[in-house]
Amino acid sequence: MKPTTSNEIRQAFLDFFNEVGHEVVPSAPLPQHDNPTLLFTNAGMNQFANVFLGKEKRPYSRAATAQKCMRVQGKHNDLENVGPSQRHHTFFEMLGNFSFGDYFKSEAIDYGWAFLTKVIGLEPERLWATIYDDDDEAFELWQRYLPAEKILRFGKKENYWEMGDVGPNGPCSEIHYYRGDLAHVDASLLNDDDDLDENFLEVWNLVFMQFETDEEGNTTPLPKPSIDTGMGLERLTRILQHGDSNYDTDLFLPAMDRVQELLGDSDAQRAENYVGYRVIADHGRAATFMIADGVRPSSTGAGYVLRMITRRAARFGRKIGFTEPFLAEIAQVYIDQMGDAYPELKRRREHILRTITQEERKFERTLDTGLAHLDEVVAEMKARGATEIPGEQAFDLYATYGLPLEITRDVVGEQGITVDEAGFKKAKDAHAEASGAGKFGQYETGTNVYADALTALMESGQLEDGVEHDPYSGATAVSEIVAIFKDGQPVESAEKGEKVEIATAVTPFYVESGGEVSDTGRIEFEGGDDRQPVAFRVDDTRKPVPGMIVHVGEVASGGLQVGDSVTLVVDNGRRWDIRRNHTATHLLHRELRAHLGKHVTQAGSLVAPDRLRFDFTHDEAVDRRTLAQVEAAINDAILANQPVTVTYMGQEEAIDKGAMALFGEKYGDIVRTIKIGDMPPETAYSFELCGGLHVDETAEIGLFRFVNEGASAAGVRRVEAVTGHGAQQLVAERLDTLEAVAHKLNVPLGELESRLDSLLAEHRALQKELEKLQRQSARGQFEALLGQVQQINGVNVLAAQVDVADVDGLREMADWFRDKVGSGTAVLATVLNDKPLIVATVTDDLIKRGLKAGDLVRDVAQMVGGGGGGRPNMAQAGGRDASKLPEALTAVPGLVEKAIG
Repeated sequence: MKPTTSNEIRQAFLDFFNEVGHEVVPSAPLPQHDNPTLLFTNAGMNQFANVFLGKEKRPYSRAATAQKCMRVQGKHNDLENVGPSQRHHTFFEMLGNFSFGDYFKSEAIDYGWAFLTKVIGLEPERLWATIYDDDDEAFELWQRYLPAEKILRFGKKENYWEMGDVGPNGPCSEIHYYRGDLAHVDASLLNDDDDLDENFLEVWNLVFMQFETDEEGNTTPLPKPSIDTGMGLERLTRILQHGDSNYDTDLFLPAMDRVQELLGDSDAQRAENYVGYRVIADHGRAATFMIADGVRPSSTGAGYVLRMITRRAARFGRKIGFTEPFLAEIAQVYIDQMGDAYPELKRRREHILRTITQEERKFERTLDTGLAHLDEVVAEMKARGATEIPGEQAFDLYATYGLPLEITRDVVGEQGITVDEAGFKKAKDAHAEASGAGKFGQYETGTNVYADALTALMESGQLEDGVEHDPYSGATAVSEIVAIFKDGQPVESAEKGEKVEIATAVTPFYVESGGEVSDTGRIEFEGGDDRQPVAFRVDDTRKPVPGMIVHVGEVASGGLQVGDSVTLVVDNGRRWDIRRNHTATHLLHRELRAHLGKHVTQAGSLVAPDRLRFDFTHDEAVDRRTLAQVEAAINDAILANQPVTVTYMGQEEAIDKGAMALFGEKYGDIVRTIKIGDMPPETAYSFELCGGLHVDETAEIGLFRFVNEGASAAGVRRVEAVTGHGAQQLVAERLDTLEAVAHKLNVPLGELESRLDSLLAEHRALQKELEKLQRQSARGQFEALLGQVQQINGVNVLAAQVDVADVDGLREMADWFRDKVGSGTAVLATVLNDKPLIVATVTDDLIKRGLKAGDLVRDVAQMVGGGGGGRPNMAQAGGRDASKLPEALTAVPGLVEKAIG
C-alpha cells in the first residue's frame, strides 16, 4: 500500500533509504549547541556539517534523517509569512539522504526518482527537474527519466549551493511537482514568484557537493564529492493528500480541529479566521518541539524565540475568541499525533504542557495593558501623521509590557504602520544583559590547525580514528606524543616554562562534558639518550575538534618532543572527588523528582571536585523543610551502599527501559547508561544516560550536604551541594562556629538556640523602644520647625535640615507637614553616612499651580552633587556633598517663587 498519512510518508522515506544501505540517524535537537552561528537546526545537513568539512568521521558513509528544523531568524526567516501563506512555517520536518564521499549524482537522482514514483506513487508526467546552467552531467542523467523539455536550466541563485564564501559548494537539482491541468502546462511558471496559484511545487532539492572554494577564491574539485538532499515533509504530504495548502493536511488539521472545538466556531467562522487558526497550529507545534528539546522561555537567544512564538500564538488566540490559556490543548494534539516518531514528546509531556501554560499566563497578565498602550502610541502617531514606530519605543513595549517586536509589528501592520526594526535591535542590544545572543551567519570554514593535524596523523597511519580516549579504564596510560601546539600553531618541541597543548595517541584524561569538568594531572617523560626526565603539568584537557584531544598546561622541567614515549597520570584524588559529586547529582535528580514532582528535569549542571551545582525545572523556591527531606533521602541512599553499574546499550532500548536523558543533548546509537541499585533498569533507584565518571558504590560518596538554593532563570531553580571531603570540611567548619558562639555566650551547645532566641527577643524590645524615642524626638523637632515656615506669595514654605534615623523619618515629617498646614510645600533634609538625603512634599492645590515635588527635589539635589525625583506630591533625592546642604536649602523659597510665578 502507498503511504498516505504524514506518519506513513516519514517512515516510508526512512525505510526506503535504510533498504538501500543508509544509516537512519535520529534527528538532531532543535537548539544548536555546537555551532555558535545558529540558534536552531535549520536544515538536515547541520548535524553532518563537520563530516562534510572533514573534521569528523562517522562509522557510515550513507545516512538518512527526518530532521526537526526551525526557520525564524536571519535569512531563513519565514515568520511573517506564517498564516497568510499556504506553505510557510516556523517549525518543519526535512527529509534528507546524505552521501559522505560514497555515491554521487547518478545514484542521488536514481533514489529520488524511485522514491517519488515507486514508493509514494507520484505520477511521472507531473514531475519536472531543474539543474544548474552548465551541469551537463545532471542533464544527461535526468534524461533517463524525463524528456529534455522537462529539464530546465537555471542560474546560481536558484540552482547552486554554497556553505559559505569558503568551503564546499556545488550545483543542485530540484524536483518539482505540477498540480495544474496537464493539458495546459505553462513551464514558465516554474520558479516564478508570480505563480500565485502554486501550480508548481518544489518537492526535493538534491545538492551535488563537488567543489571547494579556498580563502583566495579558488574553486577546485573535491576528491570525494558528496550528496546532501532535503525534502519538506509538509509539502510532500500536501501533494499526496491533495491539499490546497500545507495546512490542509493531517499535520495541521487535527490541531485546527481542536481550536474549532474549543472555541465552538462554525465552519464559516473558522474560514473567516483562517490566519489565526494557522498561526496557532504552526506556532503551537513549534513551541511543543522546542520545549521538548530543552528550550525555556527567556529574553535572549532560543528562549526569546520560544517566548515570541508562544505569545504571538496567544495574541492570535485572543483575537479569534480565546479568553483563557489554550495552547497546552494544541500541544497535546501534537504529542499524541507525533509522539511515536519523536518519543521525547511523550517523555516530556508534563513539562511541555506546564511550560507553555505558564508562559501563556505570564503574557496574559500584561497583554491587555500592553495592547492598550500600543493603541495609545498608534493614536498619537496617526494624529501627527507618522507612519513608523521608533525602535526605542518598540523596545519599551517589549521591556515594559512583554510585547515582542513581532507582535507589535503584527498589530500595527494591520493599520498600515511599520516599526523601526533596526532601532529596536539597537535599543535591545543596549539594554541586553548578554549581548551577541542570537547572531546568525554561516559555518566557520577557515583553516583549523587541529583538524589539519588530525587529518595528517590519520593519513600517515599514526592514528586510526583519532586520539584513543579512555577515561574509564584507569588513571594512567603509556602513550606517544603525536602533536604539540603553541599559540595555536603546531610545533615540534616544548621547553621548560612554555605553555603548550600536547596531544598523545592515547589518553586517560576525561574531557569536560555534560557538566563534569576535565581532569588535570601530569605527563611524564623518563629521559634517556642524554635527555633529562621531564614533567608536564596538565591544567586542563580539551577537545578542539572531534577526534583530537589536547592536554593544556606548562612544561615544569626539561623538554618534550613529538614522538616521545610518555606516561600520562591523572590527579586521581581530584578525580575521586569529581566522581563522588557526579554520582550524587544522579541521586539528587531522582530525589528532586520524588519530592517535587515528575515535571522536574535537569536544566544544567556543574560537577567539580569541590562542589556540585544542579539546575532543574521548577517554578518556586524549595523551602528548607523540603530541602532537608531531599538531603536526608540522598544520605539514606548513600548509606544503603547501592551498586553503581555502567552498561552500554542501544539508545532506543535505554529510553524504552526508562533512562533519563538530558534535554537538547545529542546521543549516539549506542549509549552509556548509569544504573544505581541492584534492580533491573525499569525499577532501579536511578537510571540515566551519562558519559561521566562515577563511584562504584554509593557509600563511597560519604556525605551529602546542601549549601545553597536559589533561582537560576525563569522557571529554573539551582541548588549547590558538597560531598565527601567537601561535606566533611563544611560540617567541621559549622560545628567549630557553633562551638565558638556557644563559648562566647557561655552556654552549653545544646542550649545555644534558646539563648539566641532570648537575646533576639531582648533586641527586638530594645529596638521598639529606640524607635519610639526617635519618633518622639522627630515630633519634637517638627513642632519646633513650624516656627520656620515662610510665606512666599501666600504659600507656606518650609526648608530645613533635621536629625532623623532614616528616609522613613523624613517622609513621616513631610506627611506631618501636609496634615498640619493644609496647603504648602516642604523640603526636608538630613545627612546619613556622610551623604545628604532630601525629601520634598507639595500639597495638591499647589501642584495645579505648577509646583511639583519631583522638580523641586531635583533642583535642590543638583546643588549638593546629586539627583532624584518622584511623584508631583512626594519625591526624594540624594547627593554627594553634605557641606553644601545648608546653602541648597536656602535656595528653596526662590525655587518655589519661580515655579508658581
